[in-house]
Amino acid sequence: MVVRCLAYSLASYGIPAALGDSVIELYNVNNTLIASNDDWFTSNDAATISSYHRDPPNSIESALLVTLNPGSYTAIVRSFSSAQQPAQSGVALFEVYDLRNSASRLGNVSTRGNVGTGASILIGGLIVGGNTAKPVIVRALGPSLTQFGVTGVLADPSLQLRDGNGNLVEANNDWQQSAEAATISAHGKAPSNAKESAMAPTLSPGNYTALVTGVAGATGTALVEVYDESPSP
Repeated sequence: MVVRCLAYSLASYGIPAALGDSVIELYNVNNTLIASNDDWFTSNDAATISSYHRDPPNSIESALLVTLNPGSYTAIVRSFSSAQQPAQSGVALFEVYDLRNSASRLGNVSTRGNVGTGASILIGGLIVGGNTAKPVIVRALGPSLTQFGVTGVLADPSLQLRDGNGNLVEANNDWQQSAEAATISAHGKAPSNAKESAMAPTLSPGNYTALVTGVAGATGTALVEVYDESPSP
């Protein structure tokens, strides 16, 4: 897989408050650091990353090439800092690309971040490859994060899923109100809080974007998740 972070180059796409110099750290389920990168071109795998056309557009952006065993992993994106350069905050784009040509599957991708308003909402993107429609579950969690020690959570997240043309595929506020609530529960993916959002669409191959906002313009920390519910390859 290629794991990368775009930050500095986001400003060229009109994204305000883009993070400048980003760093990626990758941890396993035991919270052990297994890989990290500051500037992608300094990586020993830079040539391979470039050969897959996954090289970030700016030299101070970050990328890793990793081969991972089945399991859970956490990637942390932060600002580079030093005695001469204090840490900054800003908007960044974190991405994971599965490079296998067959039997390729990312079972679950989750991203935690701050939900603001306007251009500062939390956005998760996914690509359904191949030529077969895929059942997925998409969730937006807020209140239940407090049990993991997360503070400042978004009390009432709302979720929209849009296709590559920006058309609304589905929307949900409180997951129990979804027409797919029974399916979500049957797959063991029911959020623990009634105010959290979830949907279970079957998506044709293509690009999709999950948008997380706060009801009535509320802000806070939330988690956007996508689960691949298709049979294992």
